[in-house]
Amino acid sequence: QVRLVESGGGSVQAGGSLRLSCAVSGYTYSSNWQMGWFRQARGKEREGVAAIHTGGRGGEYYADSVKGRFTISLDNAKNTLYLQMNSLKPEDTAMYYCAADCPPGSRWPVLSPYCFQYWDQGTQVTVSS
Repeated sequence: QVRLVESGGGSVQAGGSLRLSCAVSGYTYSSNWQMGWFRQARGKEREGVAAIHTGGRGGEYYADSVKGRFTISLDNAKNTLYLQMNSLKPEDTAMYYCAADCPPGSRWPVLSPYCFQYWDQGTQVTVSS
């Protein structure tokens, strides 16, 4: 059974940093499939934040709104996905989710939540001005 357990959310002032972690169990990394981070602000649709290929041969993808501020990484030895968030802004306030199992060649656009099969429960990130 695939299980994703996220940690690291919380409250921070604008300009601060947080690191989200997502521990994955019961999941076999298929070569070059994607894992990713998404967020959903109150009253808005879920949006892609960042994604990374598990095989290490592909690239990383970032939403324009977080480029240069957020970094996604994957520690295969620890089966853990990370999202380092720096220079946080109030508009980054949302529930953040990690997701896994987006296959290569998917018909969905990059950072589309519809591509991903497994999701965690989410963690709240609140950035105050």
